[in-house]
Amino acid sequence: MKRHVLSLMCAAAAVAALAGCGEKVQTGHAITGDAPAYAGTGSNFTAPGWKAGDRTSWEQETKARMLYGQNEYTRIR
Repeated sequence: MKRHVLSLMCAAAAVAALAGCGEKVQTGHAITGDAPAYAGTGSNFTAPGWKAGDRTSWEQETKARMLYGQNEYTRIR
């Protein structure tokens, strides 16, 4: 009887351990390339001075990022 319970517990532990190994389907809810970058994404996480849809404020924000150290190109060189 103990052997049967022990084998069931081991089987349940193995099933629980392998349950996390499956890969979830990754359907794309990404931003499509047909809208310009300055149009925004609809996210609440934007820079404080930037207005979605305004091209000049978009360009000012990207220039500010280049000046104040958020340029990835200079980081990896």
